[in-house]
Amino acid sequence: MLGPQPPDDPATVVRRPSMALSVLQTYGAMLAGAVLGLANAIVIARTLGPTGRGEVVFLTAMAWLTSNLATLGVQEANSNFAAAEPRLRGSLATNSILMAAIFGVVAATFLTALIAIFPGVGGESDTFARLMTFAALPFFIVDIYFRFMLQADYRFSLVNMVLTIEFLSIVIVNGVFALLGVLSVRTAILVWIAVQATGTLVMASGAVRSAGGLGRPDAALARRMLTFGLKSHAGRILLLGNYRLDQWILGAIAGPRELGLYSVAVAWGEGLYQLPTTMAAVERPDLVRASRRDAARQAARGVRLSLILTLLLAAGMFASADFLCATIFGEAFQGSIDDLRMLTVGVFGIVALKQLGNALTGQSMPLLATAAIGIAFVATVGLDILLIPEYGGFGAALASTLSYTVGGVVIAVIFARALETRVSELIPRPSDVVWLWTRARGALRTVLSRGTRTTANPESSEEERRP
Repeated sequence: MLGPQPPDDPATVVRRPSMALSVLQTYGAMLAGAVLGLANAIVIARTLGPTGRGEVVFLTAMAWLTSNLATLGVQEANSNFAAAEPRLRGSLATNSILMAAIFGVVAATFLTALIAIFPGVGGESDTFARLMTFAALPFFIVDIYFRFMLQADYRFSLVNMVLTIEFLSIVIVNGVFALLGVLSVRTAILVWIAVQATGTLVMASGAVRSAGGLGRPDAALARRMLTFGLKSHAGRILLLGNYRLDQWILGAIAGPRELGLYSVAVAWGEGLYQLPTTMAAVERPDLVRASRRDAARQAARGVRLSLILTLLLAAGMFASADFLCATIFGEAFQGSIDDLRMLTVGVFGIVALKQLGNALTGQSMPLLATAAIGIAFVATVGLDILLIPEYGGFGAALASTLSYTVGGVVIAVIFARALETRVSELIPRPSDVVWLWTRARGALRTVLSRGTRTTANPESSEEERRP
């Protein structure tokens, strides 16, 4: 284990950026990713149709869920330990690389054996594309580990840049392949893997530099990482399962066409998850360092603001579902409209589960978050099995909405009791609306005034921009 480093060691210096700037940058990057992800979905859907789109979604959902399952929660330990004990970051980085390699190989081997024994688990996916996806699992895992380490150091700009470039690269390459007539399920999967692996290398390089270089492998620290990680892991996996397991079940039960339709609704619906995801990521370093009272106050205010904005977005999405699904994706996706409208109803639960679970984990109470998320997961699986055979994609959407809502109510009660606050603190207030409106007007006024000064006196504005 590395010894304590001197206080002025560059690896221990953390420069905290503006909270508002971090939120805006991260949310902007997530919105850009959502837009580019939708553009990629449109390219694949219009080129390969509902069935081809469903095959691609099936493999990416399987890889996404498996890689998150195989992390064993180590990324949560990275986030807390890197923020609270910066001298450990070198060894955290080294341990993360070794763990990702081991866990990725084990996960790929397990999945390959499982599908060999139970072929239905693999659905109707292409064998070559599936094996390539499994081989990339170590890259997906280490990407998650280092992303959390970077965010613990407030390196949101690097994370945002890498994720945005990844989305942009995928849609450009797939678009070119579609124009050339060579886009297929295999090429779409290979492009996705290659871009993800490249982004992982950039992210890892940034995390290692932030840590001041790789440290020695540390078995004692690895045990600490696993102990903390496993406490939060069940909750994270169950939450992620709520997002992706329904697609796996739907694809296996109802087939790729029904999954292709539902995936379009999910692609739009996930746009509503970007704000609470952003708030959770940006708040996490501060929540780790905060007292219990301050953490409760900060998390509750974040939930209130997210609810106001997310509910407005959900209302707009509900009203425009016909245009978003059938017009943009084509008439073949008419069956996605009702699925999307149903998904928009579950936004309260998503906001609560993401942000309040994040606050509890940041305050070293991950098991409490896991309890609430576990209830939501059990509801998801049970309702999926009950509703999907009869109602297909709409049944999956209804199951998700009901389970999110139940989980949101449960975690709100747990959060209030654990951090000694009131559930009513999570209900948006008129003052929150006024605050948001005032900030929005102030930001718009600032942008307009800068533009006016630039137009009226470009030389003066240029002088102002000089360092």
